[in-house]
Amino acid sequence: MKNQFNYIMICVVLLFTSCRKDFLDRAPLDTISDETFWKTEEQLLLAVNGLYANIKNSNTVALDQMGDNSINSTTSDSYRIFSSGNFGADLASVDAEWRSQFAGIRQCNVFLENYNKATDVSQTKRDQMAGEAKTIRAYMYMNLVCYFGDLPIVTKPLNIDELYEPRRPKKEVIDFILNELEEAAAMMQKAPQTGPALGRLSKGAALAFKSRIALFDSRWAVAEKAAKDVMELGVYQLYTTGKPKVDYNNLFNYTGKLSNGANKETIVARINLADVSMHNISRESQVPDQASRYNPTKSLVDSYLCIDGLPIEKSPLYKENTYAALFENRDPRMKQTILAPGAEWGGRRDGNPSNTDQRIFTAPKFVSDKLGSVTITGFYFTKYVEVSTVSQVSRDQNDIHVIRLGEILLNYAEAKMEQGTLTQTDLDLTINKLRDRVGMKNMVITELAANNLDLRTEIRRERRVELAREGQRWYDIIRWRQGSLLAQDVKGMKKSLALVPAQVSNIAADPNGNIIVMTGRQFDENKHYLWPVPLTQLQRNPALTQNPGWN
Repeated sequence: MKNQFNYIMICVVLLFTSCRKDFLDRAPLDTISDETFWKTEEQLLLAVNGLYANIKNSNTVALDQMGDNSINSTTSDSYRIFSSGNFGADLASVDAEWRSQFAGIRQCNVFLENYNKATDVSQTKRDQMAGEAKTIRAYMYMNLVCYFGDLPIVTKPLNIDELYEPRRPKKEVIDFILNELEEAAAMMQKAPQTGPALGRLSKGAALAFKSRIALFDSRWAVAEKAAKDVMELGVYQLYTTGKPKVDYNNLFNYTGKLSNGANKETIVARINLADVSMHNISRESQVPDQASRYNPTKSLVDSYLCIDGLPIEKSPLYKENTYAALFENRDPRMKQTILAPGAEWGGRRDGNPSNTDQRIFTAPKFVSDKLGSVTITGFYFTKYVEVSTVSQVSRDQNDIHVIRLGEILLNYAEAKMEQGTLTQTDLDLTINKLRDRVGMKNMVITELAANNLDLRTEIRRERRVELAREGQRWYDIIRWRQGSLLAQDVKGMKKSLALVPAQVSNIAADPNGNIIVMTGRQFDENKHYLWPVPLTQLQRNPALTQNPGWN
C-alpha cells in the first residue's frame, strides 16, 4: 500500500505542476520517464521497492514439488511435469520462467543505470539501494543458470541489440553472479533493515546467496567462506523460544513472521501482509473439500531418522504396524513438518469415520466427498500451514523464507565435508545447533562410522530434512548428480495402514504394499540436468543455441 501511495502522490505532483506556463517545455505528464523520475530519495525507494516482486513468494514452496519431497494431486501442475521429465522445449512454463526472470533482470538494469542521477540523495543511501538491486538481479540469474546453464549476460536496459545476445558459458555466468554479490555485499549495511524498511536486503543477503550458488557449482572454498562470513556477521541466530516441540514449526507460521520481532534467523523473505500480499499455501496443503495440492512422499517421510540417530532401516525403534507408529520415536522435525495423528488441522473430516472432532487429525482420507481434505500419498504437511486460514482462499500472511541461517549452517558443513576438513567442532557449530533446537540427538562422526553410516549421506539427509518444503530439494538433486531419483515412481504409505481398507482398495500398490502415486517418470542423464532453452526464445533470437539432448 505504501508503494501505491507513493506512486499516486508522484502523479498528483506532476498533475499540479502542469499548470505552470512553461509546461510546453516539459516531458509528457501522462508517463514517468527517465528524464523526470530519478531525482529524489522517494523516487529511488519507489523504484527499488518494485524490484522485490521478483523474489519468489509461494512459488518458493512450490519449487519443492520439482524434487521427490512432494507431489501435486493436479496432473497438469507445472512442477509435477518438470519433476516427471516428460516435457519439451515448447512447454509454456519453461518459456514463462525464462521471460519472467529476464524481465526482472531488466527492471534491475533500469534502476542500476539511473540511480546515480539522484545526486541530492547521499551516496550511502544510493549504494544501499544499488546493492539491493544487484542482489535481486543476481538472485534471478541464479535461478536461470541452475535451470538453463549457459545464458546471455544482460546488464543494460533493453535495446534492440540486446535481443540478439548469445549465451555465455555457465562458468562465466556464475563468475558474474559471484562478483555481483561480492560488490553488493560491500554496498549494503551489515544489520538487517527494520521499521518501514523491514524485509529489504542487507549485507547478509548477498553473502548468503553467494554461499548458495557457490555450493551449487561445487566451489567449496567459496561456499565455505561466504557461509562463514554470514555466521560471523553476528546479526543472525536460529529461531528458538526454548520450546523444541513447536519452535521449528512456528518459524513457518504467523509466529515466525519478521514483523513479530523474534525471528532473527531469516535472511531473505517475501514479507506478506493482509490485503496487500498474501498466498494460499495453508489451504492448498489441507484443502478441506478437495485433494491436497501438496502431498508429502514416502521418500521424504522415510528420510527422517529415529531419535537414536539411526535410519529407519537400522533403528530398533522404528515400527510401522500402525499409521501413528510411523511418527513415533522419530526426529522431532518430522511431526513439525508432516501432519501427525493428534495434531490440529484445518482439513475438516479426515479418514476416520469415528472422529467427531474435525479440528484434530487422526487418519488420512483417500476418498473425496467434499467434506474433508484428501491425500494421494497418505500424508499431509503441517509446515507452512497456518490452521486459522485453511478455510479461507488466498488469505495466508505467512512470510516465505527464501534463505535463512539454517541453510547457511548446512552450506558450511557440506562445503567443509567436501574439502575433507570437517571436524566434530564444525558439526557442533552447524548441524548440531539445528538438532539442538528440536531436541534431536547430535550427529557424532565417530558414531556414524561405528554404525557404518556414510558422512556425506547423512549430511545430505540433514539438508533434506531441515529444508523440506523450502524449495531446495530439486537443486540439491541436480548438483549432487542424483537425477535417477527423479525417474523413480512416486510412492505413498502402505495401503495396510489405512484405517478404512475400502478407501484404498482400488489404489495401485508396489510389491511391498506401498501406494503408487505416479509412474512413467524419466530422467535422461544426457539432458535432464538442464532444462531446454524455450522454443519461443530460439525462434526470436538466432544467436541462442539449444541445450544437449533437447533438439
